[in-house]
Amino acid sequence: MSDAFRSGASGSRATRRTALGLILGTPLLGACSSVQQTLSQFSSPFSSSQPANTPAGAPQQPVSVGSGQVKVGLILPLSAGGNAGAAAQSMKNAAELALSEFLNPNLQLLIKDDAGSAQGAQQSAQQAIDEGAELILGPLFASSVPATAQAARSKGISVIAFSTDSSVAGRGVYLFSFLPESDVNRIVEYAASIGKRSFAAMLPENAYGNVVEAAFKQAVPRRGGRIAAFERYGADRASAARNVAQALGQADALFLADDGDAVVTVADALAAAGANLQNIQLLGTGLWDNPHVFSSSRLQGGLFAAPDPTGFKSFARRYRGKYGTEPVRTATLSYDAVALTAALSRTQGGQRFTADVLQNPSGFAGIDGLFRFRADGTNERGLAVMRVSSGGAAIAAASPKSFGA
Repeated sequence: MSDAFRSGASGSRATRRTALGLILGTPLLGACSSVQQTLSQFSSPFSSSQPANTPAGAPQQPVSVGSGQVKVGLILPLSAGGNAGAAAQSMKNAAELALSEFLNPNLQLLIKDDAGSAQGAQQSAQQAIDEGAELILGPLFASSVPATAQAARSKGISVIAFSTDSSVAGRGVYLFSFLPESDVNRIVEYAASIGKRSFAAMLPENAYGNVVEAAFKQAVPRRGGRIAAFERYGADRASAARNVAQALGQADALFLADDGDAVVTVADALAAAGANLQNIQLLGTGLWDNPHVFSSSRLQGGLFAAPDPTGFKSFARRYRGKYGTEPVRTATLSYDAVALTAALSRTQGGQRFTADVLQNPSGFAGIDGLFRFRADGTNERGLAVMRVSSGGAAIAAASPKSFGA
């Protein structure tokens, strides 16, 4: 048993003993795909709200897991079509694993299938609340979060959802996913700490690029830097690449935020436009966690923000031992969410899921490392900085052990 969730609410700053494997300071990163990339398959604004390459299955019946007095709803698209249904099943398994690894949890999970629809999410939330749920975990789709929140707010119940869309966060609605803003803030902060002051950037002309642009244009001046060149691109990258390549003499860092396949193509376009990418520090987001990035000669030495790999490896090993299959990368989110609720129900008494407790500025630590919820419903993650190499990603800077003010 290890020290894991730290809760400073209600005057306590003590480290709490909780589920196996939740070790302070050991966050994680999937070996082949990032949390953001996996989540963005399901959560707008980064793609359509639900993959539809496979028909939806029959709705799954509600399940109650655990016998504790504290009831928590868990809403997942278990019968949704495409990859979403498989991901939801893996997240359900991880939630049950967390409950089994926590020592005598006073918790009962009310697991509901929303079938991937907003109406289903609202009905599931209402059912869980009617059955005594004090907190709602989920849903996964951004489009389902407002409907869930509507049912929960009428009873003063908080929601901890798994969407990457910051626009659905708000009063009493917290996001437990990895948000692009955290990646941007961490990598810009680190670049500034190693002396980078002048930044160029190329970002995709899509919703993900919009979110990253806003964060980047705030983070750079906040860290004392300037933006020497900034371009967006669509299907044709050549024009943007030429403009950035011409301005690289005025920059000492180049920020590229796109998924693994696309960022390799962007690097190739920059090289074709005359940019010498070996003479500038390349920066990226968690979407760089991709084998194509690691095998690209142009991206070697690039830095990107992401969770430390350690925790996921341990979690995946335990998951395989219990279920005989590999977990999806998003499974750690439901594991940590359930472990958090179990820890708070043990340590915080009747205040366990209040805003003061959930917004504890000291934050908490789980498999995915440090995290804390903000008053606006978004979150902050303690991320590592990873360096691209042909053998994968190596840690350039460890994840923080605690949050600053």
